[in-house]
Amino acid sequence: MNVPQALRSITVFCSSSKELPALYYRAGEDLGAAIARNGWTLVYGGNRIGLMASVADAARAAGGKVLGITPQLMLDHGIGDDLCDELVVTPGMRERKALLEQRGDAFVALPGGLGTFEELFEVLVGRLLGYHDKPIVLLNVEGYYDRLIAAVEHGIDEGFIKPRARRAWFVAPDVAAAVNFLRSAPPAATAAPESPAADEPSALE
Repeated sequence: MNVPQALRSITVFCSSSKELPALYYRAGEDLGAAIARNGWTLVYGGNRIGLMASVADAARAAGGKVLGITPQLMLDHGIGDDLCDELVVTPGMRERKALLEQRGDAFVALPGGLGTFEELFEVLVGRLLGYHDKPIVLLNVEGYYDRLIAAVEHGIDEGFIKPRARRAWFVAPDVAAAVNFLRSAPPAATAAPESPAADEPSALE
């Protein structure tokens, strides 16, 4: 029997870009600090650059524990975060994504690029298929994800995506809303993959 447990760690998906508008770095700092203040461990991509650095440095400054997971390639480029309480180095990106999913009790996607989209949709699909039931938060800073949300809605309207996908994530307009949701989110328990219902040929279609 899988026993639900309270949140202990939050995996944050975010960008390593150094050329973003300042508001995104401020949001990253606010999120990192909030994670630490709530006693959660920050789990993130393990690079001390861009938005990743904003989140991790703010968590550390607030007294939080930071777990970084980065591929060897990033370490070779000299951008690995050696200030982490624990820095896990993986052979490649696939292993990194798997550990980011395993080590977090919930997920928050800050505004990001293609890598963030990939990480977000992987855990979203995993939840829809029943591989996990961990909370997923889309941090929609200044409406950054509005077009992505609209694309998902279009997929629902056209029949490619089941309407229940709307319930698989929580769209937060700011860090305060994201943290409030995580505080009240039902504890997750590892779930076995579900078999689609007879009238639902695919959980994703």
